[in-house]
Amino acid sequence: MLVHFTAIALMGFGLIDLSLHWAERFAHHASMQAFDFAIPSICFVLGIIILIKANSIAEWISNRFDE
Repeated sequence: MLVHFTAIALMGFGLIDLSLHWAERFAHHASMQAFDFAIPSICFVLGIIILIKANSIAEWISNRFDE
């Protein structure tokens, strides 16, 4: 459950950060640059990967705590 929450939080952070960058650039009539997409895209993709692999990640964490 915590792994799912972490994945969704990363995806949400990526989307919110990207939308805030876009709104700021739109308000100042400036174009978006490649770096403005980099960090939010990495967070969003990382969140998707964690969400896909959530069961195996949760099992790995559980095994690490059992040791």
